[in-house]
This record gives sequence, C-alpha cells and structure tokens, in this order.
Amino acid sequence: MSVDDFHTAYDTVLAKWPAGTTALDLRSPYGTTRVLAHGPQDGEPLVLLPGGGAGATVWCALAAELGDRYRVYAVDPPGDAGRGVAGDRPLARPADLTAWLTSVLDGLGLDRTNLGGHSYGAWQALGHALHDPGRIGRLVLLDPTRCFAGLRPGYLLRALPMLARPSAERVRAFLAWECEGAAVDEDWQRQFALGAAELPRPKPVIGRRPGPAALRALDVPTLVLLAGRSRAHHLGKVAAGARALPDVRLATLPGSSHHSLPAAGAGEVGALLREFLGGGAAPAQAALGSSL
Repeated sequence: MSVDDFHTAYDTVLAKWPAGTTALDLRSPYGTTRVLAHGPQDGEPLVLLPGGGAGATVWCALAAELGDRYRVYAVDPPGDAGRGVAGDRPLARPADLTAWLTSVLDGLGLDRTNLGGHSYGAWQALGHALHDPGRIGRLVLLDPTRCFAGLRPGYLLRALPMLARPSAERVRAFLAWECEGAAVDEDWQRQFALGAAELPRPKPVIGRRPGPAALRALDVPTLVLLAGRSRAHHLGKVAAGARALPDVRLATLPGSSHHSLPAAGAGEVGALLREFLGGGAAPAQAALGSSL
C-alpha cells in the first residue's frame, strides 16, 4: 500500500458526490484547505467538518440529500487525511483551530452560516460557535465527542493499538468492532484505513470540554444527533451534558454507530436537518429519553 493507494481510494468516494460538485482550495498560514461545494450558489450555506481522518468526501450522501436547497461546503482540514495541505504554521492549539476556521469562512465569503460537524469535527464546530456565535445561524453536532462527555474507556483501549502502530488492517478491525451491526460505506472504509496507515498526520488538537456555564451562554439553536449504537461514549451522559445548551434539540439514530456516520443513514439525517435548519424542532426529540 502507498500514498497513491489512498488518493485512489479518496477519488473513488469523491466520484460518489452528486453532479455539479466543485472543489475549492483556500489558502491561509495554516496551509491549503480543500472544500467540496455542492448545491445552488444562492442556497442557504451549511459548512460541514469531518471527524478526524474521515475527509471531506465522507459527506457525499448527505450532500446529495441536501443539495437541492442548501449550499453544502465539506471541509478537508490542512494536514488531515484528505486533500488539504499543511502549511508553515501548525494547528497546535484550540486558538489555531478558531483562526483557521475563521479563514475558511472568510475565504468562502460567509458572514453567517450554518455549521455542522461529526465526532472531532463536532467539537471543532461547537468551539467555533462558542467563540463567534454571531456568525453561526444554526449548529449541528453529529455524535459529538469531547463536547458533553468523555469517551468510553473500552473505546480508547480498542483504539490505542491502531493509533500507536497504524495499519490498514488494524483500522479495518477497529471499524468492524465499533460498527458491528451498522451499515458502513465500504469505499469510505478503505479511504479511512489507508489514510491512517499511509499518510503522515499531525497530532490532533485536544482542548478542554466546554463547561456548563459556557454551554448555557451559547445562544445558537443546536441539533445534537446521537448514534444509537455508538461505542464511543455513553449516550445518556452525552445527552445530559447537551441539555445545558439553552436551545437544543436531541435526536437518536437507532441503527447508526459512531463511525458509520455520516456516510450511512443520510436519508434519516437529511430529514432531521431539513426540519431543524428550516426552523422546526427535531421530530425525534421526544423519543430520546426512552431510548437511553
């Protein structure tokens, strides 16, 4: 296996994006950020941040679901497993992530936007909303990690060998364990595994979880979607922490695992996002309490 194999796998998933998708390269001191854009030019903007190592391509099915109305921007962070390129200034602290994402929104010409993220990308999205809430219309957090609760110890133990000595085989075994019983896009799995095994990646920026006081002060409507089969964290603890937000909708995706999202289940996720971004409450909110 090689870096070329990763790029081939990336392009295979990229080919699943709907017709009319364009790629943009935005430059900043942190490097080059690749952005995949789909949807009407005058559509309401939705910027999406992937989980660590997942790449912008992972949003392909959701872009197809929402691209008739929304202008979807899926981001490849510089230095992560995608087509972004690290620059002279590393992303080393939470303040760097804030400055980088600000430069992305500026480069896209977005004075105000909806912002979403999955997993580690959700933590980045929440952090940015806390920093600059006036720029965010609505916030979408898809099975967020490090936002409202910690990771399960068992999940960390399973992930440790993959992180210490990454190989495509170890990554695939980890995904098989976490996604057991949930549908996972095979082509994306290959991209994710090769990215972890073949690409040099900087250490992720790790910051503190926002405290309850900071969450209570966030005046941005927020949708938190939880994977019902997630092994990454305890859903009840995540939901309890998220309820500190003053304007939050909570919903579960019963058949989804942490890493099957967002490539799988785009129809259900897209319907919830349309309801939420259009200003309504998430219809699955009432069911959350009974599922935990």
